[in-house]
Amino acid sequence: MLIVSKTRQPARQSGFSLVEVLIALIIMSVGMLGIASLFVQSMQAGRPSMFRHHAVTMAGDVADRIRANPRAGIAYTGIGGDGGCVGTGNDCDEATMAANDIFLWDQQVAESLPNGDVTIAFDDTVIPPLYTITVDWDEPGEDPMSPLNYIINIPVMGF
Repeated sequence: MLIVSKTRQPARQSGFSLVEVLIALIIMSVGMLGIASLFVQSMQAGRPSMFRHHAVTMAGDVADRIRANPRAGIAYTGIGGDGGCVGTGNDCDEATMAANDIFLWDQQVAESLPNGDVTIAFDDTVIPPLYTITVDWDEPGEDPMSPLNYIINIPVMGF
């Protein structure tokens, strides 16, 4: 009779050890912190472009309203007031509509730009008359004594 003895071979390891799992978690957490830092930096970098976008949009809105009320002339350089010209059915004259437009711009710029301001200059010495629209705002983290601005010139022919 032949006797065969079986010797046990050491068991092979299968799966991950606890040390490997901890190392993998450390590597992943460092990567996630890097991604979070990159996200914060991108949000900070996107803020100035958002303000510039609001300024350009505001200047375009001002230009469109001036073109819609071309006979108001110098009235667009004055002070705004709620004349009830929009959505009420009131029949407003050119100057009242201009004051109402300025009132609406002041509200919009206060909501969308930090320390924002819209100013309009009117030059009727040239043909066609020229409006210069300036939108100013403060950029967070920049020198408050030198606000950023966007300027657009539009010629408007009266009817």
